[in-house]
Amino acid sequence: MTQAIIFDMDGTLFQTDKILEISLEDAFNHLRNLNEWDSVTPIDKYREIMGVPLPKVWEALLPHHSNEIRELTDAYFLEKLIENIRSGKGALYPNVLEVFTQLKENDCSIYIASNGLTEYLKAIVSYYNLDKWVSETFSIQQIQTLDKSDLVQAIVKKYGISNAAVVGDRLSDINAAKDNGLVAIGCNFDFARVDELSKADIVIDDLIELISIVPRLKGRCSLNVER
Repeated sequence: MTQAIIFDMDGTLFQTDKILEISLEDAFNHLRNLNEWDSVTPIDKYREIMGVPLPKVWEALLPHHSNEIRELTDAYFLEKLIENIRSGKGALYPNVLEVFTQLKENDCSIYIASNGLTEYLKAIVSYYNLDKWVSETFSIQQIQTLDKSDLVQAIVKKYGISNAAVVGDRLSDINAAKDNGLVAIGCNFDFARVDELSKADIVIDDLIELISIVPRLKGRCSLNVER
């Protein structure tokens, strides 16, 4: 039975914090130039909600602004994120490529399910040549509900997956696993929260731990994985 591993992108595979602050600062400087912002850039607020779809991000960061301004900021922010990725300012987490190589050698299928936008994900996959290992990358833009559980369900249905784990750093990843009867592996990385990780079946501090964990997952589901 082929094992499938579905990874989150931001805060799990990609060290988003390396480009987050500079890209957000660029976006809010743009708002300042438009006389639409006169305070500090809300980077701390963004870190709190990191992992939710971008439309919800702008609702939280710009609660008193129009949808037009939010969409303008979203587009500008995305442009800066991609610009910074392509200029090499971002980075994968340690051991990503080693883990991917080991998983593929052990007959695992690898997928990415992210709340990030399609063009943003394409920039990361392209820059780091991740499609060498990843069967397909899925963006929250591909489903109407903006619910990660539904996104993972779409992957499961498309590929006929019956044995899989979801690896991610936030509650949306853990819930996506649980809602689809999969193993939830929480990553105790930059944006993780202890209260959210407590709901995962397994918690790791480094992706390299997956090399020993994944072989033990075959035939198991989220209901019977030992913590």
